[in-house]
Amino acid sequence: MAVPTVTASLDATTYAPGDQMLLTVAYADTDSQTLTLTIVVTDDRGNQSAPVIVPTVIDPLTVAVTDDSGRTWTRVSDTGTVAVFRAVA
Repeated sequence: MAVPTVTASLDATTYAPGDQMLLTVAYADTDSQTLTLTIVVTDDRGNQSAPVIVPTVIDPLTVAVTDDSGRTWTRVSDTGTVAVFRAVA
């Protein structure tokens, strides 16, 4: 299994107490796979159901953010490759 990769950046280099901090995390895993299953049921007469599509990810990733001050980082968004977190300085 491949090791996930990650890069991260903050929206500023310095903050005043009480400022909002935004952290953007880009992440990937080369062996993560997206799989789409399509299921159709057919009876003896050849009648078919409408297809049902089930998306899934094999080897999903989870992003966690902590810092040494005990600050709480809240996930604002996550596309599956880029996550944005918010905290207060």
